[in-house]
Order: sequence, then C-alpha cells, then structure tokens
Amino acid sequence: MRIGTGLAAMAMVGIMLCWPAYGQTPTLRVERELFAAVNQARRAQGLTPLRWDESLAAAARRHAEAMAEHGSAQHGFEGEPSLSARVKQAGAHFSWLSENVIQGPSPEFIHTQFMKSPPHRANILDRDMDSIGVGVVEQGTQLFVVEDFSQAR
Repeated sequence: MRIGTGLAAMAMVGIMLCWPAYGQTPTLRVERELFAAVNQARRAQGLTPLRWDESLAAAARRHAEAMAEHGSAQHGFEGEPSLSARVKQAGAHFSWLSENVIQGPSPEFIHTQFMKSPPHRANILDRDMDSIGVGVVEQGTQLFVVEDFSQAR
C-alpha cells in the first residue's frame, strides 16, 4: 500500500553500526536483520540504502502488536487508525508512505516472501523512499512484521 502527499526527496544512508549488538532483544535483532536485508536488496539494484527512522519503527511496532493480537497480517483492523494516521501519531513527517505486512517463522522466510511478491518488492525497491522503520512481534513460532517506508520531509 502506498500513500502520497507530496514530492521531492533526498536519500540518506542507514548504517547498521548505529546500533550496538549488546542489549538487543531478539525482536530488535530481527528488525535490524530485516533492515539490513532491505538495504542489501536495494544496493543489489543500484539504489541508495534507506535510513532507519525510529518514528516509523514505533508506528510499525504498534501495528505489529495489533496484528499479533488478531493473529493475522493485515494493513489495518477495525477501530485502528489508518497507516497515515499511525505514522503521524508516532511523530514521522513524510511526503510518501508505503507498508509491507506479513507473518512468518523467520526473518529469512519473511524477506524472501516480500521479494517474491511484486507489490512488496516494489515497496522495498521504490526509488522515491528514503526511510524505513521495521516492527516485529513474536508470538509462539510466528513473527508478525511491519515494514513502513517513507519519503521524509
């Protein structure tokens, strides 16, 4: 799903070294692993890596929690704010916005499924986007994952 509210962006590099490995929960490690996989896929296509945006990640985590509560990967649930409203509530400022959602057993499986799906792959490789936040909730053997992409303003 992609939402537009304006034009023009400047790509920035997100560097995994910003987050030390110590003190991370398993879900934070999965978030960083998926972030790295997205940027690896972008680099392989000659695209600029996305920068990490903590506001997008906060919105993604909240939605991943809702998905885990419902036991289903969907872009929205009855009574839940829209993607745009969730991201604004978390403090993100954007011109464009898109989202990938999924549930699966591992980060490798999830990233592979996103790349096999034309709409999800298009979000990952969207030249207009410059920022990402990833949210992960683990429930039993399943990971509920939300990747929120934006063109920051």
